[in-house]
Amino acid sequence: MSGTTRAPAEVCVVGAGAVGGMIGARLAAAGTTTSALARGATLEALQDNGWQLHEGGDLISGPVVASNDPEDLGQPDVVVLAVKAQSLTELAPRLSGLIGPHTVVLPAMNGVPWWFCEGLGGPVDGRRLTSVDPDGAIAASLPATSVVGCVVHLSASTSAPGVTVHGTKHSLILGEPSGARTERLDHVAGLLTAAGFDITTSDRIQTDVWFKLWGNMTMNPISVLTGTTMDKIVADELVVGFLRAVMLEAREIGARIGTPVEQDVDQRLEITRSMGPMRTSMLQDAEAGRSIELDALVSAVRELGQAVDVPTPSTDALLGLTRVAARARGLYPG
Repeated sequence: MSGTTRAPAEVCVVGAGAVGGMIGARLAAAGTTTSALARGATLEALQDNGWQLHEGGDLISGPVVASNDPEDLGQPDVVVLAVKAQSLTELAPRLSGLIGPHTVVLPAMNGVPWWFCEGLGGPVDGRRLTSVDPDGAIAASLPATSVVGCVVHLSASTSAPGVTVHGTKHSLILGEPSGARTERLDHVAGLLTAAGFDITTSDRIQTDVWFKLWGNMTMNPISVLTGTTMDKIVADELVVGFLRAVMLEAREIGARIGTPVEQDVDQRLEITRSMGPMRTSMLQDAEAGRSIELDALVSAVRELGQAVDVPTPSTDALLGLTRVAARARGLYPG
């Protein structure tokens, strides 16, 4: 219900799914005052039971103020965005009331984010990526000046609404888009360190974003096209050749925009092989009938390639095939 007068929480989690649930539960258990913007069964579960995180056989729980109305949640110190990139265009205008003059926006999301080019320097500095923020609504509601960048390296899932299960890893990389070392960066890093996360701070967070993207921009869409796990994808030499071509295009784009990838393709493929029969997050979304975050993972790469004159025939093929397949299943806008 709107109109409450409670003090805002220190951290508000927007999107209490797997990643958001893990961050919220750990923060609350460590003593941070938390709130959550949620809806439906997840909202009911949070209101009834608080945060619930199963981790290594233990249950980590903590209190949370949960609502489906941002006006109920005040203006917290930190807003953690743990939603799929494709939902943010519609959601962002609703969130503007959460963002006070000193609120930090921490996007714990996959792919190329709307703020990526801010502070990047070079040929695409300050560019608005229409593939992820078509009409500028995200940037208008969640200004890049409020953002501390975040790259998530953990796996988690939801076993029921409001119930998160931690899989592997608990690492987060944080950094200011400008590369500066600031008080607010240290504050957020301190909160998350106290909550048990392995925190690294970066003076070039866009490079960390691009490095993670370099691996999952191929495996995620191909898993949707093939309907299978990563081990089977990398077992086919013809598919590996296609993966290699896409990754080389993305590496060249990264070099030109100032986010170079130091790893070579074979090293990355070996890491993928070592993961075994994993189902990508995009495949899990597709199988559940949820929309897929294709634009943040692939369309943005193509857009940046065009901006710096890198031909992307393999990336184009991956994007075209995946969006046709996704549209046929109602997973991507037509």
